Amino acid sequence: MLKRLGFGVLLLSVFTTAWAANELSNRRAPGFSLPDMNLKQHDLADYRGKVVLLNVMRTDCPHCGAFSKVLAKAQTKYGDRLQVLSIVNTPPETQNTVRGYLAENGGNLVVLFDCSQVAISYLKISPKRPTIEVPHFFVIDQRGWIREDYGYDVLSHGIFEEGGLFPIIDRYVSKPERAD
Repeated sequence: MLKRLGFGVLLLSVFTTAWAANELSNRRAPGFSLPDMNLKQHDLADYRGKVVLLNVMRTDCPHCGAFSKVLAKAQTKYGDRLQVLSIVNTPPETQNTVRGYLAENGGNLVVLFDCSQVAISYLKISPKRPTIEVPHFFVIDQRGWIREDYGYDVLSHGIFEEGGLFPIIDRYVSKPERAD
């Protein structure tokens, strides 16, 4: 039974990955410099050489909370080979809403404050696509290219709330060389 469940999660991960490469992927990641809770600026260029998971979220989104816990585990697991950055729009988000969110969902995450310009450029918001749907994350490779992106839906549930994220990260995070 456990083998079937593991196979099912793997199959779901592969299936949803096939849908990942849409019009938001396979392009140079738009540059940005945004402040965190302590007003420290985070420039995307500073993370060149690492895989970056850029997560667009809201603090009142229940799926975002579950995903933040998965992201915190990923940051711990991959260490300095991965940088997780979450973006919230301000307003309505404030330092207080983010502080409470982090206390509940993953205190070691970096949350950046955006006035919507970065989210708009990543999600390609336009009159044809007028809304920011969250959570949505982007896998940015070591050279600054968006390789995959995922929005939350029925097919991607396993990526956001279960173990389906780790095979995606494994495809991009270089393995450390063995010192034999």
